[in-house]
Amino acid sequence: MRHLFLMLVLVNLGFAAWSAWIAPVLTAVLFAVLYTQTVLDLAIDWWTLPEAGHGLLLVPVAIWLAWRSGIRKDAQPNFRLGLAFLLFAIFVRCAAGLAADVFTTRASMVMVLVALTTYHYGFRQVLHWWLPFTLAALSVPLPELITQAIALPLQFRASRMGAALLEMRGVPVRLSGNIIRLPGHELFVTEACSGLRSLTALISVGVLMSAVVLDRMATRAFLLLVAIPIAVVVNGIRVFLTGFLVFFVSPSLGQGFMHITEGWLLFLVSLGALAVCAVIGHWVEKRLSRRSTKSAPTEAYANA
Repeated sequence: MRHLFLMLVLVNLGFAAWSAWIAPVLTAVLFAVLYTQTVLDLAIDWWTLPEAGHGLLLVPVAIWLAWRSGIRKDAQPNFRLGLAFLLFAIFVRCAAGLAADVFTTRASMVMVLVALTTYHYGFRQVLHWWLPFTLAALSVPLPELITQAIALPLQFRASRMGAALLEMRGVPVRLSGNIIRLPGHELFVTEACSGLRSLTALISVGVLMSAVVLDRMATRAFLLLVAIPIAVVVNGIRVFLTGFLVFFVSPSLGQGFMHITEGWLLFLVSLGALAVCAVIGHWVEKRLSRRSTKSAPTEAYANA
């Protein structure tokens, strides 16, 4: 089936010149044959896995942004580069299928979309659609091996920060790894409480926010970098609030609906902090642009 798909793709690309409607239809059919199960499994993960739920928002936004920005007026097809990208993406898909690598299979789907865009509209169109393609790539959940490697240090950091804040409030605390021991209670900072979910969602929102609000690459990179400490600090505050409420109010506040609600509210705080940083970055950009426009006439006068 994979070799048949590859042969049909080559035939499709070869006859694209004489058929204006058969080529797109055949391409869509072949894409569906190769990636229908992948899309269904990915949609299930978006719906069921909390750390992948941001994909439900990113993909529709990516499609809308691509439709809104449209095709460049100077777009020209790049058949050779597009074909090379497509062959590479199909090779990655076949290799990932043999290795049963779910992440690489899903990533190859984005590669195929980039290859088809390059083939039909050129690589400039890919750069024009950099934001939709980036959001589509971010919607693919990371492999479990990577998430576990990231989650464990985040668990320990959140535990240390929460324990330190509790000690500052006069609460007797004993920290053992990711277990916070209070008098009569134990708080276990699990992988779900590591902040990895909020970190991935916050970075995704940061990419979208940087493209909408900011213009310069430096300020965009700054916004993405600042999203990491915001997520870490807010998650440490969440651990502190959980321990504080469990110790002073009721142990039931450390789990169930109230614990989940607390996480959602603090995630909104993270979004607010990220929005403030974006506004500051926009203000800095405006100040820099004003300085450049003021210095330009002075330099022109000096040269005259």
